[in-house]
Amino acid sequence: MFATYIFNMIKKELFDSNLQEIAQFAKVISHPARLAILSYLAETKTCISGDISDFLPLSRTTVSQHLTELKKMGLIHGEIDGLKVNYCLCSSSIEKYLHLFDAFFKPIKGVDIACVIN
Repeated sequence: MFATYIFNMIKKELFDSNLQEIAQFAKVISHPARLAILSYLAETKTCISGDISDFLPLSRTTVSQHLTELKKMGLIHGEIDGLKVNYCLCSSSIEKYLHLFDAFFKPIKGVDIACVIN
């Protein structure tokens, strides 16, 4: 198992750092719950103090796990305020990843190849 981990780590390291970063971002936002959290924070247009799970069809534990992943990626901030945590979107990180995605997909979306399936 350790050899498999080392092999995968080495393979990943062979790729450009931007590709690695885009892949990690895509992995983090690939769960609908995380997208719902980001959407909810964007819709409120303010930091949320209290329990976000009140607004999502998920348990507190599940929401907490998703918030942790979003925080580790830098997409949200969570500031402790007494017994509560205030969650906010991190606009600079979101802009950074949107820029990376745009730079990656720009040359791809411009390719005009007709794919014929036989």
